[in-house]
Amino acid sequence: MIFKMHVTASRIISTIVRPFFFAVFLSIAALTLVSSASSQPTPTLANEVTRFSRDIQPLLAKHCIVCHGPDEAEAGLSLVDSSRATMKLDSGQQAIIQGQPENSELMRRVMSSDDSLRMPPDGERLSDQEIGHLARWIESGAAFETHWAYQPLTEPTLPATEKSSEWVRNPIDLFVLANLQHHGIEPSEHADRVTLIKRLSYDLVGLPPTPQQVDAFIADSSHDAYEELVDRLLASEAFGERWGRHWLDKARYADSDGYEKDKPRPNAWRYRDWVIDAINRDLPYDQFTIEQLAGDLLPEPSTDQRLATAFHRQTLTNTEGGVDQEEFRVEATFDRTETTGAIWMGLTMTCARCHTHKYDQITQREYFQLFAFFNSADEANMDVPRSEQALRQHAIDQAEYDRQVQELEQELENAIAEIQPKIDQWTAEMTDSIAAADRDPVSFATPSVLSATADSEAEFASQDDGSLLVTGSVADQDRYSLEFKLPERPLTGIRLEALTDETLAKKGPGRAPNGNFVVSQIRLFVSPDREFQDPVEVVFTAATSDFSQSKFPAEGALSADEKTGWAISPETGKQHQWIGFATVPLDASDHRYLRVVIDQSYGGQHTLGRFRLSTMSGFDPLANLPKEVAEALRVAPPERSAKNVKTIAYHVASIDPRISKLIQRLEKRKKQTPESPTMTVRVIRAADRKTKLLHRGDFLQPAEEVQSDVLEMISRTHPLRSRKTGHPADRLDLASWLVDPAHPLTSRVTVNHVWADLFGRGIVPTVNDFGVRGELPTHPQLLDWLAWQFSHDMMWSRKTLIKTIVMSATYQQASAHRDDLVQKDPTNDLFARQNRLRVSAEVIRDLHLDVSGLLSHKVGGPSVFPPLPPGVAELSYANNFKWTTSGGDDAYRRGMYTFFKRTSPHPTLISFDCPDSNTTRLQRETSNTPLQALVTLNNGVFTEAAQAMARRVLIEGGGDDRQRLRYALRLCIARHPQKSELDRFEQLLKTARQYYQSHPDDAARLASNHRYDQVNAEENAAWIATLRMVLNLDEFIVRD
Repeated sequence: MIFKMHVTASRIISTIVRPFFFAVFLSIAALTLVSSASSQPTPTLANEVTRFSRDIQPLLAKHCIVCHGPDEAEAGLSLVDSSRATMKLDSGQQAIIQGQPENSELMRRVMSSDDSLRMPPDGERLSDQEIGHLARWIESGAAFETHWAYQPLTEPTLPATEKSSEWVRNPIDLFVLANLQHHGIEPSEHADRVTLIKRLSYDLVGLPPTPQQVDAFIADSSHDAYEELVDRLLASEAFGERWGRHWLDKARYADSDGYEKDKPRPNAWRYRDWVIDAINRDLPYDQFTIEQLAGDLLPEPSTDQRLATAFHRQTLTNTEGGVDQEEFRVEATFDRTETTGAIWMGLTMTCARCHTHKYDQITQREYFQLFAFFNSADEANMDVPRSEQALRQHAIDQAEYDRQVQELEQELENAIAEIQPKIDQWTAEMTDSIAAADRDPVSFATPSVLSATADSEAEFASQDDGSLLVTGSVADQDRYSLEFKLPERPLTGIRLEALTDETLAKKGPGRAPNGNFVVSQIRLFVSPDREFQDPVEVVFTAATSDFSQSKFPAEGALSADEKTGWAISPETGKQHQWIGFATVPLDASDHRYLRVVIDQSYGGQHTLGRFRLSTMSGFDPLANLPKEVAEALRVAPPERSAKNVKTIAYHVASIDPRISKLIQRLEKRKKQTPESPTMTVRVIRAADRKTKLLHRGDFLQPAEEVQSDVLEMISRTHPLRSRKTGHPADRLDLASWLVDPAHPLTSRVTVNHVWADLFGRGIVPTVNDFGVRGELPTHPQLLDWLAWQFSHDMMWSRKTLIKTIVMSATYQQASAHRDDLVQKDPTNDLFARQNRLRVSAEVIRDLHLDVSGLLSHKVGGPSVFPPLPPGVAELSYANNFKWTTSGGDDAYRRGMYTFFKRTSPHPTLISFDCPDSNTTRLQRETSNTPLQALVTLNNGVFTEAAQAMARRVLIEGGGDDRQRLRYALRLCIARHPQKSELDRFEQLLKTARQYYQSHPDDAARLASNHRYDQVNAEENAAWIATLRMVLNLDEFIVRD
């Protein structure tokens, strides 16, 4: 509300209203209490007293704080705490005078009938009930209490119910029953055993119970039958998959980067495996938290503990060209900060990036203090074992590899020893040659060009440095012919320098658009006369260059192959040189003239743009030797090391045909190294980086520096402590602070998540918001009891918490509709019954594959690629991602293993409300659309499930139609079908038979997969069509 002070008008109103003010408000309050008795029940045991956290704080947050908050204080009024709300304003007025509602300007404004004075100024006026609450609150002293969620956690006393009840199974029921009795509501009856085993199976493992499991549970009359069922399901590996999927939503897990390019993350699944394993072994939630937030900072962290930090590598990564990577690093750090706040503290913090939170007590500075924990971390890669089996196999393979290499090396050494005299002779001759070459070193001369022509219309312009610049039209292919007069020294080779020039594309040296060229072949001819009547071709023995393009080496210019040659991409825009060595020196006294022919037949205008030719004299005996051999020979014989001697020996030995083959065998074996037992995974590591508050959250506008710290509203009662005295706290300190039992939020938020997963709604309905704008807990004492037990007696055990909840009578209630609750508790806030819940997208797929007999129960491993509808994979950026459909068992893995591409998720998952994984999701939305029925009826995976289920039912279901239909229905809905239900499906089967008998082509198409060979295609098709209807029963994909 915008509090604009109009002193004169307010005094007039005060004169009229004051004598009757408080009496009127007491009347309003009384009327409010009477009227509320017939309204929807409030979530507490008593509503006779106005409470700040329940009645006042939400009211102020909804109507007032936007204009009278921590930053924007219209007319100088801020309603965030007592001192500012009760201070005298510049106008001389006081919005709130403690104990005096009749003199408080706030009360006059909310009651005013004058639209220019009334608060709030926009929308409807406050209700009589809200005005009554304000009056009572001010009369009682207008105390600003700490928000309920920030108050220290204490262990509540178990409530006493009005009468003892056999309905109560554990303390949870005492809290629920006390609230029900207060509102005159009875709990629902106990669900039948079929419903219970189906409910537990769906909730705990996400798979249907088999008919045999249902029958065994019904037949077990022991007192512990239900508990034993719970224990069996909690011990199942499928439990980690079902509850791991809940966590992966929070962790915003995906198999790709996101943003425009959305590149795959091939090994992201290792973090998913870590989650499944941690949940299955019931890693205590405090340790589960610490390892994910700061596993790398633990003393001597294990590989798994470092792997756990991949939790915060699930952020989006932008690999677009031209982006400012600092911008997206900061954006990822924002996400890590807000995800941590949401998952562990139930706080919505995003708005505090730019300004102080409007509702919760989070300043922008506090936001960046929390941001600092994650700003001092960098993204990193680490190698982790593929599996324990892979490590063991690698050890075996490595031992065998080492043995074989050692054997070949010993055989080679023996063979070299046999030719040692030959090696010594060659080494001595090379040493003499090097000495001779030193007396007559290699030199280059650039002769004058007598003529230069091109097969094309290109022209040559001589440059001052003796080079030629090619101008004129650019041909697709070309041949240059150049003639020179040879210097007097013997010719031993030729050098071609490819030079840059500003007139060339990309500065050349080539004339192609990218600055490249391809010299296909260089040929040299010498002649005693200028007419070249009887030329002699100079044969090259080898060639070298300072740089050569992949697959276009220097030697490529010695052959006549038009598709090879010497090229220099991507090193265009730079000077390069090529040298060809003549087989024998050529005496210039006999051959005075030289013609150089440069063929450039690759195409695409890949011709030289500027170049210089030089003749070479002198001889370098090391020029054609491998670099390491030449370097070894350059060392004076007395000073050669054992490594030098071995290098020379191996080179000489390689000339021997027998030893050459042995060397090839050794080199080939060395390349066949055992497959690495590790893979690279993205994780987090510590980094030394200062943090500055960012003005308006803009990474380009840094302000003052801040140190890592936590939110003051919590640290008042639960301070953060650094492990290192005199140093700022780090992520490990933060993680330890979060899971300290004294933390007021973590255990409350976490048990609320679990409750929501088992009931479809939390004790705090706003699962993602425990702040001022969030809803109040419907059972605050129950929430605190569970939170206390979880962080103390249960020692953070997820399985113990879940078992405690599912063992309660509250969880085991029937979910059937009750007429009496329509008026008293229509949204089931009081948990007078269980809720009916449609299962999640992945579980819908799993259910279909399981009852069909197709589901692979393999746990963990790389993501898989089930069939996609046509055209979906092509939606990726620049068609840069290929969805190769998995085969074999991988085509039938559980839905949680489906490769999740952020910009193009699998349509089946999205149709059933699977989140996009761009941000954390604490609770999934649940929609109900016609498209969903079409998906389960027609999508390929569900059609194939019907085909496989038909085969299963025909083989396992019994000898007649009704037995088989009964078996099919029990596979899907667990219970025995009623006679009327069997009758309807039997009639559908008969109709399907008639149709397919008269349409055999349709039958053949429908029965193309998983066909049961003992019956014809028409019978197969009739059963497939019927079972598609069974699989589309609402009861199949809904947990009662």
